[in-house]
Formats: sequence, structure tokens, C-alpha cells
Amino acid sequence: MRNMLSKIAATPNNIVTKKDILATEANLVDVGKSLKNKVNKLFNGSLAIRQVAAGSDNSCEQELVALGNSFYDVERFGIRFVASPRHADMLLVTGPVARNMASALKSAYDATPDPKIVVAVGDGAIDGGIWKGNYAVEDGVNAVIPVDYQIPGDPPEPIEILHALLNIMEDIELKSNKLRQDGK
Repeated sequence: MRNMLSKIAATPNNIVTKKDILATEANLVDVGKSLKNKVNKLFNGSLAIRQVAAGSDNSCEQELVALGNSFYDVERFGIRFVASPRHADMLLVTGPVARNMASALKSAYDATPDPKIVVAVGDGAIDGGIWKGNYAVEDGVNAVIPVDYQIPGDPPEPIEILHALLNIMEDIELKSNKLRQDGK
């Protein structure tokens, strides 16, 4: 027992300090304010997300679940997870697409109203990750449905997901502004 404790204590970066927590919290507040402003402007105050697990190891799902806990509380930023793709503005897809999940993912995509925003979350969803080339998977999400954005990581942390969502909102705003200017 003593050897294990000394090994843990000797391992660098194994202690989360109050400074680290405060830095993350300050970053979260800044990202959250920006995200809330973009969601208000682009989605009339509420971005509805449908998360689809296409065959992952559940690590990305755990990070997405953490977005709803009392620390991150994404609902205060106007983001909510919905049970049906028919009510979704965005699909967040996790994991390499298992052969058995390909048709379910396609059905969820087809049920999502236009304009669809599809985000591959995690390395598995992007290109198959460590399962790439395995007989049981179709590799990344883009092998089954079109992907608009990617959030790399194995898995990405909740704050990284929020940063990525903010970047996605900024890109959508840029594209919609360009469309408006071209339409004049």
C-alpha cells in the first residue's frame, strides 16, 4: 500500500489545485457568455442537440454527460440535449460507427430537420480511432453521413467541447453573414 501511495505522489500532474479549478471556472464563464450570445443570435436562445452513440466505448458520452452537471450546466448557456432527432438543431455523434449502428445513425440523420449540423465528437467518430479498419466498424461518421465539424480528443474534455461549440457557432455566424452579403 505504501509503495502505491508513494508512486501516486511521485507522479506529476496528479493533483488538481485550487488554482487549476479557478482557471477552468474563469475560462468556463468567458466561453459560456460568448456561447450564450451566439446561441441567442443564431438559434433564438436555444440550441437543441441530439447525441448519437454510434458504437463508442462510452468515454465521449461521459464527457457529454458532464456538460449537464452543476459545474458546467450548459443549459444556462441555452444548450439542451433532446431525446429525438426531430427536435434537434445539431447531431453530436460519438464513436466509430459500428456496422449494426450505421442504419440507426442514417435514420437519425434523416429525421433531423434541415439545416442539419453534424459534429463528430472524439477520435473514434472522426476516423475510427483505435478501431479504424476493424471488420466491425464503418470507421468514422463521415463514412455513413456527411460531417460538418469535428471535435478531436480521446475523449475531449467538457471545456474543450464547449470551446469547439463556440468555434462552430462563430463559423455558422460567419457563413450566414456571407450568405446575406452575397444575397444583396
